[in-house]
Amino acid sequence: MSADTIFALSSGQPPAGIGIIRISGPAAATTLRAVVGRIPAPRVATYVTMADPADGDVIDRGLALWFPGPKTATGEDLAELHCHGGRAVTAALLLMLARQAGCRLAEPGEFARRAFLNGRIDLNEAQGLSDLLLAETQTQRRAAMAMAQGDFSRRLETWRSEIVRLAALAESVLDFSDADDVPDDGMELVIAEGLRALGEQVRHELSRPAAERLRDGIRVVIAGPPNAGKSTLLNRLVGREAAIISSIAGTTRDRIEVPVAIDGIAYVFTDTAGLRNDTDDRIEQTGIDRAHEAIEAADILLWLGEPQAAPRPDSLCIAAQSDRKDWTMAEGGQLALSAVSGAGLDALLDAIGQRASALLPRDDGYALHRQQREALEHIATLIAEARDQSDTLVVAEILRLLRGAIDQLTGKAGTEDMLDALFGTFCIGK
Repeated sequence: MSADTIFALSSGQPPAGIGIIRISGPAAATTLRAVVGRIPAPRVATYVTMADPADGDVIDRGLALWFPGPKTATGEDLAELHCHGGRAVTAALLLMLARQAGCRLAEPGEFARRAFLNGRIDLNEAQGLSDLLLAETQTQRRAAMAMAQGDFSRRLETWRSEIVRLAALAESVLDFSDADDVPDDGMELVIAEGLRALGEQVRHELSRPAAERLRDGIRVVIAGPPNAGKSTLLNRLVGREAAIISSIAGTTRDRIEVPVAIDGIAYVFTDTAGLRNDTDDRIEQTGIDRAHEAIEAADILLWLGEPQAAPRPDSLCIAAQSDRKDWTMAEGGQLALSAVSGAGLDALLDAIGQRASALLPRDDGYALHRQQREALEHIATLIAEARDQSDTLVVAEILRLLRGAIDQLTGKAGTEDMLDALFGTFCIGK
């Protein structure tokens, strides 16, 4: 793949104030010289005329930058053309580049994939970059940046170094077990202690939040009996009429899900059918069944019924409809609220935010994707197996498997299908 030189518009789709076209590969220098007449000083923005080498037709005047490899974003020779961002200008430049020998339009994610293959980033940093491109909230952005900057990868490298050290100790026990100057028992204790400490670190890492929750949003489910004010509360929380409000019991027949971002956190608020046991309406009963499913899957449950009837011990019990004349605070209620007047809404949002923050990474932390978590669980299992072994030869073999598991997690081995899936989500210019 790296035999080709690739190019693409890496800035936003035109029209725009500026268009940035990236060129990466072995023919980048030749192509840049053909278009602007020279190779600018490395890493210095230089004012140039961009012309078609075929006939000298001037396409635009702007800036050119030259980045000789391997210390570039892709690990290859890299050039950038900064042009005016109109449709005609960018289209003419792209069409002209396509006619240059050895050049072709990049595939989605190909720049990032080359960066990975050339060792500029590893698989986890690439995952962080993908998350950063898709980030819609500040919480998502911060977590993605931590992953893209290599926080997780550096931790893995520390573990790998420790595994290599323990493997060397195990080999020394096996190779020199008959030598008087190699205390077998002492070495085995050192290996066992190293495995114990490593296992604790991996288990701690597994306690990190799930990236899927961060990406898809904290699931906040509003539940309670009919006419408890669930739909009114949903509309108030999301700031629009997302659910039909009626005094008729059973109006909400199915779950209504509304994604929204509040204070930089992504949520999915879900209104559910009123829970009761005396309905003979099959459609309403289906809605009630789905309400129970939503309650079980909720990250945060807002319960608008009697506190003692809350379906989960972690329910946030809300004494709703406090604007009614006959309203009284139910025993066990945690928050008084009127979704109609808005009284108590700020306190409710604060409570939701506090619970959500506990489910998300800290400001300087990252979250783990499913495949990362599964890999860590496999590593934890291997460490536990090694600790249970009394045969040093078996321990040495498990340590070898652990090195392979770390390499798979960083993308150094056995990841072709994963690469296709990951880099296929990138845009063409990334």
